[in-house]
Amino acid sequence: MNIQPLLDALDLQEEAARALADDLRAQIDDLQTRLREAEAHLEHLAITRKTVTGLADRLPAVAPDLPEHPHYPRILAAFNHATRPLRAKDVCEALGHELLPKNIEGTRAKLKRLVKLGILTEADTGNFARKQ
Repeated sequence: MNIQPLLDALDLQEEAARALADDLRAQIDDLQTRLREAEAHLEHLAITRKTVTGLADRLPAVAPDLPEHPHYPRILAAFNHATRPLRAKDVCEALGHELLPKNIEGTRAKLKRLVKLGILTEADTGNFARKQ
C-alpha cells in the first residue's frame, strides 16, 4: 500500500492550519496594539476629565443672556440700587411706570422669568431679590 498520497494530503492540511494560525496570530497582534491604543486614549480622557473638573470651580460664572426686551437691564439696575427685596409694584415705580394692574402684572412676569434664568430669587411670595 502506498501512503504517499495520504502524507501529501496531511502536508496540505498542516500547511493550511499553519497559515491559519499565523494569520490569527497577526490578527491578535493587531488587536492587542489597537487595545493598548484604546486603553491609552481612555487614560488620557480620564486625566482630561479630572483636570477640567478640577478647574471648573475656578472659572468665572457666566451670566445667562437676558431676554431681548429693553426693560430687563433697567429692572436689574433697580435691583442693583435696592437695599431690600422688591415687589413688582416697587420695580414699576423704579421704572417710572404707572401703577396700573397691567403694568404690575407684566413686571411680575418679567421678574418671574428672571427667577427662572437664575438671576433673581423669590425669597417670599412676591418679594424678589438679586441672587447672591
